[in-house]
Amino acid sequence: MNTKFNLENLIRANVKTLSPYSSARDEFSGTSSVFLDANENPFNNRINRYPDPQQWDLKKRLSEIKGLSKANLILGNGSDEIIDMVLRAFCEPSKDKVIICNPTYGMYQVAAQINDLKICDLKLDANFQPDVKAILENNDAKLLFLCSPNNPTGNLIDREIIEELLSSFKGLIILDEAYIDFAADASLVKELDQYPNLIILQTLSKAWGMAGIRLGIGMASCEIIEVLNKIKPPYNINTLSQEKALERLSDEKKSQTEIRLLIEERDGMIKELRRFSFVENVFPSQANFILIRVVDANKLYNLLIDMGIVVRNRSSISQLENCLRISIGTAAENQSLFKALKEFEKTFTTQTQ
Repeated sequence: MNTKFNLENLIRANVKTLSPYSSARDEFSGTSSVFLDANENPFNNRINRYPDPQQWDLKKRLSEIKGLSKANLILGNGSDEIIDMVLRAFCEPSKDKVIICNPTYGMYQVAAQINDLKICDLKLDANFQPDVKAILENNDAKLLFLCSPNNPTGNLIDREIIEELLSSFKGLIILDEAYIDFAADASLVKELDQYPNLIILQTLSKAWGMAGIRLGIGMASCEIIEVLNKIKPPYNINTLSQEKALERLSDEKKSQTEIRLLIEERDGMIKELRRFSFVENVFPSQANFILIRVVDANKLYNLLIDMGIVVRNRSSISQLENCLRISIGTAAENQSLFKALKEFEKTFTTQTQ
């Protein structure tokens, strides 16, 4: 248990005293045949009514899958909205500091900059692990962002490091587990009640294949969720997204099958990528993508574009010079990639002879 953590000391003063907006659907949650309370268009077209502002049916299903109470859940228009809510609830603009361990998901920094916060940029080490000593030397920071498996590097953060930080860091730790379904390690969701300073982010975009509906999941103590609900927009998850999510979440077997196939394709792709002479490093991955370092990333990236294949060029990021991030596609898509890489190999071999 982290004896240095005090949630009340972290909440912004104006948020503590804030009375959240109460929508018509917040004030009445029963069943009725006539709704004249929300200034809606009364002509039924399936989406003429406002959506459930608290998404109770969806939270019920997610609570069953995650093994949590509905009170431990908050949903966002993508995880990005939850990231922004956390920053606005706990950090004073132009005053408070957050820690970001780069290279990592770029939206942490963008969201912090939008909220006019001081950013403590700490580099991951050669194995893309956080520097615990450096983090604890900045223990006045309100928030620490950790991504595991990390994007764009693909590796898990060592569980011992996460646990040490949870026990010692005075602020909130936001652990982004967007890719955890593809990892060998289990989520920390089961241990959530042990760490009152932990906020876990997950998503329906990756393993569940619903990137198009933009639905992120935040999991934390009831006390943290209560704070975030104060500033949550009243109808942030629309009716169609809630319905589509419930439909997809009703078939866990399909999702598990897709995850298994993607992991098999990922592990096969790692073996294949190591065969190419222009590939200098294939970094370990516990996600649905692989980071590789090549001899000339810009040249390879452009060749793939010419052949109709889009990967992500990460070469402009510090520590990721000449690196490309490759998402795992279908078996047919991955074979198209290998075919293109073999063409590049011929060119590379000719030039180096």
